[in-house]
Amino acid sequence: MKKYIALLRGINVSGKNKVAMPVLKNAFEEIGFSEVSTYINSGNVLFSSESEDKSELILKCEAVISERFDLTIPVAVMAVEDLVETVKHAPDWWGQEKETIHYAIFMIAPITVSDVFAAVGEPKMEYERIAHYGEVIFWSAPRKTFNKARWSKIASSSVNNHVTIRNANTVNKLLTMGHY
Repeated sequence: MKKYIALLRGINVSGKNKVAMPVLKNAFEEIGFSEVSTYINSGNVLFSSESEDKSELILKCEAVISERFDLTIPVAVMAVEDLVETVKHAPDWWGQEKETIHYAIFMIAPITVSDVFAAVGEPKMEYERIAHYGEVIFWSAPRKTFNKARWSKIASSSVNNHVTIRNANTVNKLLTMGHY
């Protein structure tokens, strides 16, 4: 059995796409996943599966969300061990400074890091820092100049529906919950 994290995009935001975490947990268990747990309302589900086919896992997650909640929600799935490896390669500055917002931007297949960089553009280095490893982009911007950062506008970009974003605290909590 391998441990995974499913990152659901755009649920429970401003009263839209409401998904109750206990119901989501039960739905994941009913489709054969074990050791299922959720973390906060933004759609983070840890689970174990014998399957190692990420595409199959994504399809199963998206299908059960569609069936149970009547929602079309894009899902990124990452093995916990892969997230551990990715975070090991995070830049030293990511997740460190207190008055700075630190995000991990996860790709939802088939979008790639290159696609996201092409759509959002070059970062404004005086206002933000950016790096990536694998299919995760690490991005940080000071709170006081956040709105001046180019990547703070990712929500209005053409790739917004193809990524899901978590802050550094959430990523670290998911790793702790995954026992790393």
